[in-house]
Amino acid sequence: MMTFTDKKYSEATTKEIDEAAQKAHNAFLVYRNFPGNKKANFLEAIASGIEAQRDFLRPIAIKETHLGDARLNGEITRTINQIKLFADLLKEGSWVNAIIDTAQPERKPLPKPDIRQMQKPIGVIAVFGASNFPFAFATAGGDTISALAAGCTVVYKAHPGHPALSEMIAQIIIDAAQKTNMPDGIFSMIHAGSIEPATYLIKHPLIKAIGFTGSFKAGKSIYESAAKRDEPIPVYAEMGSVNPVFILPEMMQQKGNEIAKSLAASNLLSTGQFCTNPGIIISNENADTKNFETIFSDCIKENTGDAMLTDSIFSSYKNNIQKLLEEDDVSIISKGNKSEKTNAVEPYMFATSADTFINNKELHEEIFGTSSLHITAKSKDEFMKIAEALQGQLTITIWGTENDISDYTELINYLELKAGRIIINGVPTGVEVTHAMMHGGPYPATTDSKFTSVGTTAIYRFTRPVCYQNFDEKFLHEELKNKNPLNIIRMINGRYTKESIKKNNEIFY
Repeated sequence: MMTFTDKKYSEATTKEIDEAAQKAHNAFLVYRNFPGNKKANFLEAIASGIEAQRDFLRPIAIKETHLGDARLNGEITRTINQIKLFADLLKEGSWVNAIIDTAQPERKPLPKPDIRQMQKPIGVIAVFGASNFPFAFATAGGDTISALAAGCTVVYKAHPGHPALSEMIAQIIIDAAQKTNMPDGIFSMIHAGSIEPATYLIKHPLIKAIGFTGSFKAGKSIYESAAKRDEPIPVYAEMGSVNPVFILPEMMQQKGNEIAKSLAASNLLSTGQFCTNPGIIISNENADTKNFETIFSDCIKENTGDAMLTDSIFSSYKNNIQKLLEEDDVSIISKGNKSEKTNAVEPYMFATSADTFINNKELHEEIFGTSSLHITAKSKDEFMKIAEALQGQLTITIWGTENDISDYTELINYLELKAGRIIINGVPTGVEVTHAMMHGGPYPATTDSKFTSVGTTAIYRFTRPVCYQNFDEKFLHEELKNKNPLNIIRMINGRYTKESIKKNNEIFY
């Protein structure tokens, strides 16, 4: 008997993409004006639907992705929590960044008009889901949820690595939309494993922005296609990172063995299939580093690599490892074991000098999987040169004592130019979903370093400021009215406050 995951999913036709985009646009014209509480109810219904289907979703995800049950169960919880976080943001309401500059009709030589501004949604968003997080960065993941929270509608392209799971969650979203009386077409999903339908979606004139999580090659291709449209649109692509880890001398001396175990575990987690996997580790050339490498190496040797997410990811990992094995000035320190599973990998640990790394740009590229490159530096000056050679990163980690941090202040200050998130004495894997999280970084980590794909400020990828000049009170949005009926924080004449706008101590209308 054919199971749900054995079902064949056909490629979307141009007619189907046209229909999805048109319905999404029609829905947007209605949904864009819904109040925050009503949109929050929709998001909470999605979260409740996923929770109710948790035990059915997990086995489908396990079969399609080869990820473990505990990992996937935790990811479902994370996904539900991030949906609820956005719902809470909408209910509180201050995220719209309301700014009010009141009129000064008596100002000379010219009167000052009444000017008010707030964030408004931009339109239909195309979202391309990720393979490595089938819940948190996929159908009901951060891109979809932040777009819906902003007041946008979504056409989602399912990842071919987990089509059945995508179908299940898409139905949960559609059911939640119907339950909460959302407009028809607020969310649609298409299947597109080949380039043609995906490109048609990117270039569709009703699409106003794109959210993407995946490889550099795919992200850059989407970005270039969007830039060539008659109406270019923004692409918010998170494309991975090597996530360098700098271990400073005194910390290496005091806790090198402990750090080795922590970083090795981080590197091996989920077969290394995290965009925050620590792929490059930099430390001083001395006996302490040798001990560190021995401990790290033992962790790699004792590990048995698991199956990777898809055939293409497995093939890419093998090709990239082969390139490193052929590098004259890169040595292999240790290699792990391989299971009998299809697409199972062998973990690797490589080493090279600072000079080799600085002068060989191919060593700066991400290897998505259980591989790490260890770089030994001879001086503080070489630490700086390595930092200067780095491309943009999602994360950079520094392990250091208080003395180390003081001694390497110049390095740490410089690293702010290279990453979206800087971590002290921790591992980069594990992206907490909070209001303050920045999961982005300078190119090539992302296509726009000003925005995050994790946390509530991800909502601003899908909004734009609109200014309202000399509007009568009764025609203003609730967020901009004098009385502040939503009780949100606003900037009024340069000061943040929840106060109403008064004239002669009276609220005026």
